[in-house]
Amino acid sequence: MEQKITESKKKMKEGFIGQKRIVIPPNIRKKILHNPITKTFYLTAFGHYPRAGNHDMERKSGSKDYIFLYCTEGFGYITILGKKLLLSPNSYYIIPKNISHHYQSHETNPWTIFWAHFSGDIAESIFDRFADGNLTRVQEVPFVESRIKQFNFIYTLLERSVDDKDMEIINIELLNFISSFIYYKEVNPDIYNTDFVSKSIGYMKKNLKKKFSVEELAEQQNMSASHYLRSFKQKTGSSPINYFNQLKIQESCQHLYFSDMNIKEICSELGFSDQYYFSRLFKQITGTSPSQYKKLHKR
Repeated sequence: MEQKITESKKKMKEGFIGQKRIVIPPNIRKKILHNPITKTFYLTAFGHYPRAGNHDMERKSGSKDYIFLYCTEGFGYITILGKKLLLSPNSYYIIPKNISHHYQSHETNPWTIFWAHFSGDIAESIFDRFADGNLTRVQEVPFVESRIKQFNFIYTLLERSVDDKDMEIINIELLNFISSFIYYKEVNPDIYNTDFVSKSIGYMKKNLKKKFSVEELAEQQNMSASHYLRSFKQKTGSSPINYFNQLKIQESCQHLYFSDMNIKEICSELGFSDQYYFSRLFKQITGTSPSQYKKLHKR
């Protein structure tokens, strides 16, 4: 892939320290399309970009394949269908084929992403299961270590061999890998039947001005603090207080980006009595200070 250069900084399409990246060559794709096992669902490119600073990719005519993006660290943005979507840790998105799009990592806290380009007879149906009628919805999933192991297994097979049987295994594993995101609720009903976690997050979002302890949040859901804490972390990968703080900081980013509110006003709006604590927390989560963020993003 070629790189493009702006006046302000180099924007990288590839070339990140520690990256993993494999593109299936045309002759192998041709064999895949003639194999009844692989032609239904197959990958065309596969990779991992850790801490991908300045990562920036724009396809004005879209891609011939569907593009799966899963973020495990940092932040990034996907602009598609007139909307700018935030991809944060433990969230993923599938870009539909043949749709103009632009995605990029956060300027100061760049994302770490696992990605795959895929196609095939059932690819559209798989995408429809993901989108469920909403083409601009980013999905959140708990972090599961086995997914990373599965990714590494697929990558190792790709490095080792591209003969027919190995490509069959690779693409079956890829379907299983992506399905583990799309069907996570159905495969893990014990976690998602405890819908109090979603209700608690909704409660947090409606009360960003307040301060809560774990005990108070648990009591609001009529649960013991220990069970509430354990179940919340199992579903989100985060403690309730850390999650609540992330919601507050995400909301503060909106104020910094779209309004003329100063730091003091934002602190008041989000229940922070100490501006210095807010600034430290903001930098811890986003990688930059509120004033730097405002200067960087202010239109």
